[in-house]
Amino acid sequence: MIRPLAQPWEARPQRARMHRPRSRSHTSLALFAFTAAVAFVLVTVIDPYSGATASPYYQPSGARFNGEAAQSVTIAGTYTNAVSRDNFTVTDPPPPPPPVAAAKKSFSAPSAAVPDPGSAQAYAYDAVHSRGWGEDQYGCLVSLWSRESGWRVNAMNTSSGAYGIPQALPGSKMASAGSDWETNAGTQIEWGLGYISGRYGTPCGAWAHSEDAGWY
Repeated sequence: MIRPLAQPWEARPQRARMHRPRSRSHTSLALFAFTAAVAFVLVTVIDPYSGATASPYYQPSGARFNGEAAQSVTIAGTYTNAVSRDNFTVTDPPPPPPPVAAAKKSFSAPSAAVPDPGSAQAYAYDAVHSRGWGEDQYGCLVSLWSRESGWRVNAMNTSSGAYGIPQALPGSKMASAGSDWETNAGTQIEWGLGYISGRYGTPCGAWAHSEDAGWY
């Protein structure tokens, strides 16, 4: 039995070929290598010293310019900055005017009449001269104690408690001059002259203070 010949258009069945997909790791590696190569070329062309120190004086080792070896650049260790400023003038303020001294009041020692013998003023007259003071000091003392007590031994200030011819405050202070300080004009005068000498220097000093302040 003779088998019929196969038709020319009929092909024998063939097995389908299996194409394995390429690994992702191989693709990524190839892409990375391509990118790195391109970057290296660009950096070399654009800035061959981009990795070097950023300095205008930097030169690579052994570099030559126009066939000549590169020369080293030396920078001095010290330098001065020149700073220009607008010209201006500083004018000091004028000194303050000197203080005006307060005008002193004119002072003239008041005069006093000759005291009656045996009176308190007669005792004071002798006591003033015994201390080396003159007539002017006696005149100031008469005016001072005339204002304070009227030369009365028992004069007393009801407001302050001052007592006697010199108006001691308190009156018991005069006990340092004598135990009879309440009734003896001489004891009161001696104490009063000692107080004036220690605080004002002279009767006229005490009188001037009394003129300004109203008390001594």
